[in-house]
This record gives sequence, C-alpha cells and structure tokens, in this order.
Amino acid sequence: MSADPDTPDSTNRSATSPQAGPSQTSPSQTNPSATFDSASASALFERVLVVTADDDAGRAAVDAGLDVAAAHGATVDALYVVDTREHWDMAVERSERTGETLVEDAAARGEARGVDVEKRFRYGTAHDEVLDFAATHDADLIVVGSARRTGLDRLVHPETLPVRVQRGASAPVLVVGADD
Repeated sequence: MSADPDTPDSTNRSATSPQAGPSQTSPSQTNPSATFDSASASALFERVLVVTADDDAGRAAVDAGLDVAAAHGATVDALYVVDTREHWDMAVERSERTGETLVEDAAARGEARGVDVEKRFRYGTAHDEVLDFAATHDADLIVVGSARRTGLDRLVHPETLPVRVQRGASAPVLVVGADD
C-alpha cells in the first residue's frame, strides 16, 4: 500500500501539530491566559490611596500600600487628614506637624522601594475626606490601618474610620492591622 502525501497519516506528524513537543511551542500557545493574567495584574492598580496615621496600624497601612504599588507599578497618594472638629488652634497645628512628618516618611519609604508617592493633606472629618479624595482622584485601592480596640473604646467609638470608609467607598478597601 502506497502512502498518498495528501492523506493524513498518524505516523507522519508535523512540528505544528497539537502533539508537538514543548520546545516547539511558546508559553502563550500552551496557556493563552498566561500573558493575559500577567498583563492584567500589572495594570490592576494605578493609584493607591494610603491613609496615614500616627500609630502602628497607620505605619502598617503605608507598608502594605507601598508593597501593592510596587507590585503593580502604581502611584501612591499618602493622605493625612487633619481633624478640624477640634477648633483649638494648638491641636490643629500639632496635627499638621504630625501629618507632615507621616507623609514625608511615606514618601521616603516609597522612594527607597522605587514607588512614586504624592503627599496629600486634607482638612475635615477623616472618613468624609478619604471618600471624597478617593472619588476625586480615581483611586483604584484604598489602604487604611485599623488598631485593635477593646473595652470602652468600642463603646465610645462604635464606627471606626475603616468601617466608614468601607461602607462608602466605590473602590476596594484594604484594612491592615498593626501585626499584619
């Protein structure tokens, strides 16, 4: 029996057949979603809003926000909100100095990791200002710290900043604890 060159033969496989070895196919041919996943992951977050605070949870939030931004090539907005419910000038001035130190520290830590950090200040009620800033600047992720609360503090302040931000935000919110 003679073999016809136009008839498929199971013993005559070409390099382009599905049974070709892995050295003859590219990774995108073996898993078409491999390139899509890596491309979409790098562009998942472009702007990360990090709410700074003068406690361990606030510093942990900055670290987490910088890690996410570094992984995705995003820009970080380090935001400190000066609480203006206190009408006492000395308290507001002290809060401004603290905020300046915190956003400067976030910028320095970002520079060390190769992340662009923009220093931001707002005046008002923290959750309102965070939500307004996130909406105005198209934040893709909001990172906020949350300290463990016990006893009387839970009764006096039933809704914390992270809870209020989570409730009102249109972007995802990452809540970071001091020991996370």
